[in-house]
Amino acid sequence: MIPSIATVCVSGTLVEKLEAIAAAGFPAVEIFENDLIAFPGSPADVRRICADLGLAIVTCQPFRDFEGMPQARRQRTFDRAERKFDLLEELGCDLLFVCSSVSPEAESGIDRLAADFVELGERAARRGLRVGYEALAWGRHVWDYRDAWEIVRRANQPNVGVVLDSFHILARGLELTSIGRIPRDRIAMVQMADAPLLQLDPLSWSRHWRCLPGQGDLDLSGFMDALAATGYEGVLSLEIFNDRFRAGSARSVALDGHRSLIWLLDETARRLGRPLKGAVAMPPPGPVEAVEFIEFAVSETGRPALEGVLAALGFSRTGRHRSKDVALWSQGDIRIVLNSDAEGFAHSYQITHGTSVCALALRVPDARAATERARALRDVPYAGAIGPGELDIPAVRGLGGSLLYFLDRASALGGWSAVDFEPVAANVVPTGLTHVDHISQSMQYEEMLTWLLFYSSLFETRKTPSQAVIDPGGVVQSQVVESGLEGGTGQGLRLILNGSQSHRTLSARFVHELFGSGVQHIAFATTDIEATVRQLVANGVAMLPIPENYYDDLEARSDLPPEAIDRMKALNILYDRDASGEFRQAYTTLLDGGLFFEIVQRDGYEGYGAANAGIRLAAQARLQPLEAPVFGEAGAAPE
Repeated sequence: MIPSIATVCVSGTLVEKLEAIAAAGFPAVEIFENDLIAFPGSPADVRRICADLGLAIVTCQPFRDFEGMPQARRQRTFDRAERKFDLLEELGCDLLFVCSSVSPEAESGIDRLAADFVELGERAARRGLRVGYEALAWGRHVWDYRDAWEIVRRANQPNVGVVLDSFHILARGLELTSIGRIPRDRIAMVQMADAPLLQLDPLSWSRHWRCLPGQGDLDLSGFMDALAATGYEGVLSLEIFNDRFRAGSARSVALDGHRSLIWLLDETARRLGRPLKGAVAMPPPGPVEAVEFIEFAVSETGRPALEGVLAALGFSRTGRHRSKDVALWSQGDIRIVLNSDAEGFAHSYQITHGTSVCALALRVPDARAATERARALRDVPYAGAIGPGELDIPAVRGLGGSLLYFLDRASALGGWSAVDFEPVAANVVPTGLTHVDHISQSMQYEEMLTWLLFYSSLFETRKTPSQAVIDPGGVVQSQVVESGLEGGTGQGLRLILNGSQSHRTLSARFVHELFGSGVQHIAFATTDIEATVRQLVANGVAMLPIPENYYDDLEARSDLPPEAIDRMKALNILYDRDASGEFRQAYTTLLDGGLFFEIVQRDGYEGYGAANAGIRLAAQARLQPLEAPVFGEAGAAPE
């Protein structure tokens, strides 16, 4: 299939849109009528611009309210079609895109409508053009693709075909098997869009909430399987109406669009067990087995304070880099790298963002395969300076310009710590932290769908429904992406993606203070949260104070023994329960810049304590983040 995108999907002027679409690697484009009308030049100028950019024009759409017009209006409608034919010829494309009529004047009747397409097809044929007919989900008489196909079938014109649009079909909940019975040469083109499942009328849903494949909840797998059954190999074009995309970067949205189609074709081919024309060859997605290490960029002057934080949390310095000013800190299966080197990526990142997480290293079954897949998906590779004897760890650019490293245990990469670091004897008493439970990334609201697609296309993942979390400063949208949790060989990956349209929420303030998106909080697991938190407090860790009212309410709504609630209250531990088990969580107060840590104990529980999120955010809002100390007089970490 041939990947394409409609100019309506991205922001900017028509020229800016076309340049972004070409830069994303698309070979073809649909020109949206409004973009052409607003363009200060001729259609021939647009044709030349597209040719220079290497873009083939699929169509200029839509052609509205054609079929079923009363006799008094019918000739006028065909006159409009002829002018549209003139436009298509000037643009250098051959497809007239007709969407089903919404006019209150439109008349019904399959044979009556088919007769209109007989004449339209004959007129188009005389000019070497084709006609495609799409059933709008809110069409006056035709809103079902099966009716559109029946009209096309009865018209019996070889140059008249049906346009299939995944949104119009799936939003109506139509059955999909009939798609497979449409001859592939009668499918004029296919448009793709995903969407979250919402209780909205189809028109409002379509105009504001469409998204790219992989970013929503529609049954695109079923649609693609039915389409593949026809043998169709033509244009597969994105048509997305989305308020976030209109506010975002044209180049970013276009790149996401191409990535989504690459992923969609790869996913479909693997599910069907056979190659699809247009699919990009790449390794299959694999699970994330564990977070191998978290790397902080920190200045030489800022490092003692962060080392004090880690020591108070029970981490020991266990490694010294053989050639760089980089240290490895460990506890249980958690490894944290502090990079204070005066050169390189981390140094540049620290200058821009201050003390912050500059990289995540993920353990996968095959790091080379993960890297190849990332390149095929048009993710941005990264290659830094490698010293003598050091490992070359593959990486791609991640959120906020950070890095995402790939490691595995099947190659030399499995020994990264022994190769790059000289061992240092542990000298801090652990506090019972065992592994990284989850990582929370805060980002611009407009970026959330980008990073959801980034992770879900690259790895074998599961996403949970998006949730709205109430912050005293506004609403935070939260989306969870998980990988490697079912039947995996490690702890897997749990990522929480947060974004807010309000500038007053904790998430938004963090992005502002960091000068970009990044990791805002890290959750460490323990098997005994009460013992762990008692030790943290003894080490000087300031835990986030939770209101007494929370525990009064907990006693009223749960069957926990009063003495258990009293212990949690004394340690500022929050509690939740789901069908799978129990969950306890506690938070540190904020570091400068807004980063904080969470301690969790999972006993079969599968969620993230969403019921407690509002309480936590309210408790954090009562503090003054830039003034409140995070830890007591714990001092610098011991050497």
